[in-house]
Amino acid sequence: MTRKPHEPSASTRTMVELHTTAGTDQETVARLLNIDSKTLRKHYREELDLSKAKANAAVAGVLFNKAKSGDVASMIFWLKTQAGWKETTRLEGDIGVNVTDERTPEEIKQSILGKLAAMSAAR
Repeated sequence: MTRKPHEPSASTRTMVELHTTAGTDQETVARLLNIDSKTLRKHYREELDLSKAKANAAVAGVLFNKAKSGDVASMIFWLKTQAGWKETTRLEGDIGVNVTDERTPEEIKQSILGKLAAMSAAR
């Protein structure tokens, strides 16, 4: 008994697009359609290749419009992800503090103040 050749339909194309957008792997999508993964790639190449890009573009468009309309959180997110902006705390010079420092905050503060005073006096 031979299997009938797979014929894509509008509903199976939509299903593949939605699953691909959501990140479902191709093997699972093929199993849901009861076809081989090679058949999936043969008949649904465009959906597999473009679904996620289309969804990302739609979401990015909404985000961009929110940023343009003055939504501050959207503006900040856009600038950080698209314009290379970042929040930093930068300490220049050797002030003797590291992330594994076991001193108390007051000891660290006094150390920093002492080093800053020494640096200022050296100028």
